[in-house]
Amino acid sequence: MDFNHIFKSKLLRLNAFFAFFFFFFTVNAIANEESGSIQQIVTNDTEIQNSPQENEEKFDIKSFIFHHIGDANEFTFWGHGESWKGLYLPIILWTDNGLTVFSSKKFQHDDEGKVIVSEKGNHFVRNHGKIYYASSDVPESGLSYETNEKGESVIANSKPLNFSITKNIFTILLSCTILTFLFLSVASSYRKREGKAPKGFQSLVEPIIIFVRDDIAKPNLGYKYERYMPYLLTVFFFIWFNNMFGLVPFFPGGANVTGNIAVTFVLATITLLITTFSGNKYYWAHIFKPQVPWWLYPLMVPVEILGMFTKPFALMIRLFANITAGHILVLSLLGLIFVFNSVAIAPVSLAFAVFIGLIELLVAFIQAFIFTILSALFIGLAIEEH
Repeated sequence: MDFNHIFKSKLLRLNAFFAFFFFFFTVNAIANEESGSIQQIVTNDTEIQNSPQENEEKFDIKSFIFHHIGDANEFTFWGHGESWKGLYLPIILWTDNGLTVFSSKKFQHDDEGKVIVSEKGNHFVRNHGKIYYASSDVPESGLSYETNEKGESVIANSKPLNFSITKNIFTILLSCTILTFLFLSVASSYRKREGKAPKGFQSLVEPIIIFVRDDIAKPNLGYKYERYMPYLLTVFFFIWFNNMFGLVPFFPGGANVTGNIAVTFVLATITLLITTFSGNKYYWAHIFKPQVPWWLYPLMVPVEILGMFTKPFALMIRLFANITAGHILVLSLLGLIFVFNSVAIAPVSLAFAVFIGLIELLVAFIQAFIFTILSALFIGLAIEEH
């Protein structure tokens, strides 16, 4: 397959423009969030000359990165503290008193278990994105701690069942809605223009659909490819769309959907289930009766059974790790500006961030392609004839 057209200069310039566009807004968003601390640094010369250890205490880049790539109950538009502007998402809990629903606004942006929210006779606190029942014996914080077997201090509070709409869930619902609307319109265009040249959005997605069919499905699935095309197209566009959405640093983008291991776990599990239930007699014979001397069965059969699960496990980890690593790398480069408390580092930091952003635009597509082609490969191995 020829990929030369992907690297034409016009497309590279377009990718570079979007990469710079995305990260220009990313820098602005980060600058707005950290504006309070930056103003203090600028107005106090002694704080600028603090030791590296003190600067690190003022700006914890590790917490900053994990805050941005993690899930949350709010969508931040801009600002920090009293100047914060964003969208509060609903908290949906199943408690001892039944279903409880309220706005995340009631937590007042607290994520350290200090603000106690009372609803329907229950009291809740939030700590690092997790919601607990508040402790009655610790009224000042709402959290109680105990020491586990490793000697570590852990939260002892129990948790209600949490079905809240978070950033990732909101983005998944939004992406599914958009993709459903777009592809229903494409299907309608195919029906109305049968035998004619594609037009409009149909002409944009048809080359990608043909690419998935001819370069992913047919080589790996053979003549049975049509049965699995709906799944392959769905998983390809879902991953690609959310990867691109995650690179947009302003609402409704910015959610790290495919960088959430729970999401990649579900996608890999679906591939595992399709592979397992599609397996023919030759597939199961290869696992439980491999063509090796009988005395190797005690070794080979467990290995083959383990291989059934290591393949989707690799799918899950590969997508999660690559997307998360890209976000961490970009945020680390941008965070250098605030770590060094110097505008002089900004041009170098931004230049590297734009370069990585350009790569991330390609990675967004490549990771969708890899997940889809490996899924097709695993399914193909299960349905392969003798």
